[in-house]
Amino acid sequence: MVERNASVAAEAMGGEVFAGDPATLWSGAAIDTRRIGGGEIFFALPGERTDGHAFLSQAIAAGAAVVVVHRDSTLADAGSAAWIRVDDTYRGLHALTRAVRAQVPERLVAITGSAGKTTTKEILAAMLRRRFRTERSPGNLNNLYGFPLSLLNIQDGCEWMVAEMGMSTPGELRQVSQLGAPDAAVFTNVRPAHLENFRHLRDIADAKSELLAGLAEGGLVVANADDPEVMYLVERHRERAAGHQQAPEQRAEGTPSTRYVTYGTASAADVTANSVQALSGERPGSRFELTVTDPETSKAASVNVDLPLHGTYNVENCLAAAACAYTLGVPLVDIAAAVRDLQPGRMRGEVHRLGTLTVVDDSYNSNPDAAGKALTSARQLAGQRYVAILGDMLELGPETPAFHREVGERAAELGFGLVVGVGEHARELVSAAELGGAEVRWFAAASSAAEWVRQAAPGWSQEDLVLVKGSRGVGLEVVVAALLEMGGAS
Repeated sequence: MVERNASVAAEAMGGEVFAGDPATLWSGAAIDTRRIGGGEIFFALPGERTDGHAFLSQAIAAGAAVVVVHRDSTLADAGSAAWIRVDDTYRGLHALTRAVRAQVPERLVAITGSAGKTTTKEILAAMLRRRFRTERSPGNLNNLYGFPLSLLNIQDGCEWMVAEMGMSTPGELRQVSQLGAPDAAVFTNVRPAHLENFRHLRDIADAKSELLAGLAEGGLVVANADDPEVMYLVERHRERAAGHQQAPEQRAEGTPSTRYVTYGTASAADVTANSVQALSGERPGSRFELTVTDPETSKAASVNVDLPLHGTYNVENCLAAAACAYTLGVPLVDIAAAVRDLQPGRMRGEVHRLGTLTVVDDSYNSNPDAAGKALTSARQLAGQRYVAILGDMLELGPETPAFHREVGERAAELGFGLVVGVGEHARELVSAAELGGAEVRWFAAASSAAEWVRQAAPGWSQEDLVLVKGSRGVGLEVVVAALLEMGGAS
């Protein structure tokens, strides 16, 4: 059991309890006073716009049991909290994370990729929960701030933690991986994203491969066989591992080898989906045969799966989770049972059947590949007229205009009769869609698009289908809210 008291935490961080009771217990961690429910350890982190040291009184008032500072701070509002002083609160957060990770969870799965991390995480957690005490990182807390909070908030007794790990710059994922020390690593895909910080797709693959920096000896690697960049980074890791095996002085006797499992819908892989059917009924999703082949014996086992998540791209996410869960000991029958009860994540392909129209809310984030798949999947649902409300795709670097033109062209090719662009980059998108024969609208901001929806949507047909997709920074959730209001939903 993890000793969660101020004294032990201070020792792990190389600090000292200089006020309050060193035996004070804490449960969970926070860096934002609005996330304190009572009993947490609060880290006063410095930031570009705010500094946690300015919110110590609010943290204590909210119920923080322990506060961690690296500056001289007034004790006028010390309350009953224990105060720990460290050289650097950011480094202290990471030091405590490493100390706790040495004890819980028993094992950890890390998931990375340009898209599908959160959905794959939710599916895998549901599968593992059929056999193990399982927890998952909440939301998309996946960076050098979010992952430590996720880990420090899990409960004792956790057998498997499923965590997504992300990055936006080179070197970031390496640090997150070393903090998490994963026992299994899952790679969903490598797509054009964060290209403002990377010149080429291969650079992104190299950055994603940093997830393997913290992988445990004898760990598991689950890879998307349909993605050449994922297979590139995995093969490179295989070669390096083989090199270590050939050098006995670098490898302890009896150390287990890394295991590799592949999945895919288009390529030969260890885990595949056959006879995929898109379901467009009241609960959209996919039906397919999940097949697992033993790479050593070539023996195969199959189970039929009903996946209640819109978009055939979610079949890939399900395969990634199934490949990992099955290898970790979850039987196929339990995998299929876990999938049946899944619910789509908020703003990640939610299908709303309203009195006036059908709305596909895929507004959480976007990149060129994800936008194309969202458009294709939306066309598999029944509709009289198809409307695409597409926001800017951000952080794509110098190829941004070309990427937006490609998405606009694709929308027109697929038969979206009305294409609405939101944001400066979306000008290129709607221009390309118009050249392709679509009716178009353009708005500089999501708020303007939402107001237009309130005026236009009441005249739309009950058979219309509207897809909403864009990068997080565009804020298209206000457009979705306007559509739901028009349909009588709250």
